[in-house]
Amino acid sequence: MLPAMTLAEKIIAAHCGRDSVRPGELVNVRVDFVMSNDVTAPLAIQEFRKLGVERVFDPQRVAFIPSHFIPNKDIQSAENAKMMRAFALSQGAVYYEQGRAGVDHVLLPDHGWVLPGDVVVGADSHTCTYGALGCFATGMGSTDIACAMATGDIWMRVPPTIKFVYHGKLSRWVGGKDVILYTIGDIGVDGALYCAMEFHGDALRELGMEGRFTISNMAIEAGGKAGLMAPDDVTLTYVRQRAKRDWTVYQPDADAAYQAMHEYDVSQLEPMVSLPSSPANAVPLSKAPRVEIDQVFIGSCTNGRLADLRLAAEVMRGRKVHDSVRCIVVPASTDVYLEALREGLLEVFAEAGCAVATTTCGPCLGGYMGVLAEGERCVSTSNRNFPGRMGHVRSEVYLANPAVAAASAIAGRLAGPEEVTR
Repeated sequence: MLPAMTLAEKIIAAHCGRDSVRPGELVNVRVDFVMSNDVTAPLAIQEFRKLGVERVFDPQRVAFIPSHFIPNKDIQSAENAKMMRAFALSQGAVYYEQGRAGVDHVLLPDHGWVLPGDVVVGADSHTCTYGALGCFATGMGSTDIACAMATGDIWMRVPPTIKFVYHGKLSRWVGGKDVILYTIGDIGVDGALYCAMEFHGDALRELGMEGRFTISNMAIEAGGKAGLMAPDDVTLTYVRQRAKRDWTVYQPDADAAYQAMHEYDVSQLEPMVSLPSSPANAVPLSKAPRVEIDQVFIGSCTNGRLADLRLAAEVMRGRKVHDSVRCIVVPASTDVYLEALREGLLEVFAEAGCAVATTTCGPCLGGYMGVLAEGERCVSTSNRNFPGRMGHVRSEVYLANPAVAAASAIAGRLAGPEEVTR
């Protein structure tokens, strides 16, 4: 009889030709998809060429997504994008040019490139986003990605798994962002170091895929190797509309061994805010200082999806951004942009006084289109608020969900949606 396994262990075992694996084992794993972006691809391409390999292992399983400094911020970003574009097209790999692309971690699942049961590696720490589909997805360095592009294999140490169970029903204005901020606030930024985080519970079953992606996305902010959710009907409905190839659904065994388990009743959870300068500085909005702010950013791979924009627009409709605040709204993909345009969401933002931008990661990482000056404060729907993340090392970033971000833009200070909509 096979030993009971977690979701991560089942997927890894299936990809290394074994019946079972155990935490701590070093294994060689076949990958289903490899991704890099305009920041990480140039180094990966350089290392790939050093291997003496002419072609990637499968061009339909290797993607290059311009996302971080696109449209080109400066000459260096233009050179990086040019190098990536030329390599991708010469290989016949999956490639999206600006105007058709978007934030990598939104684009790939929405277009059906990453699927349940996959092993996915990306040269970006937030590759763990895809684990919401029930796959093992993790970030790696560009050198490892070069080897994965060449061989279709990686080696890794099987991570232990921590189980997180969320009971109850989420309240109004509370979503996946608040769940994961609350969790990181509880366990810390190293609370799941090199662990697979396996998310369960009635509260999560009520979430759409957008909220689930947000939770898995921020597994890395707790030090996690991956953040996985077992597929259910919501997952499969999403996947069936998009998948470009077959997939396999794995479920964790009921008696699997976990390194630890955390259970939460989130029925009384309120919107959460991570104060500067760590995602772990998470407090309920009611206990957060009502600091005056200079900027709001609504977007990123964490909260730039259509459901996020709808939530922000609900708060902003018929209202104005405070005179002392600039509010930047960045739809996370061209598809999201177009649907937001059709639904009138972009009009809501523009009439409110927001700057609505083309798809990019730019503001999230302090790259451009939203860089903070010394002493400035920003409420952001992104995933990190470490010192200097969005600009000057002495600026401040407050992480929050889209409704709180929109309300803060209107109030000119950190605020909740009920404060501006009543």
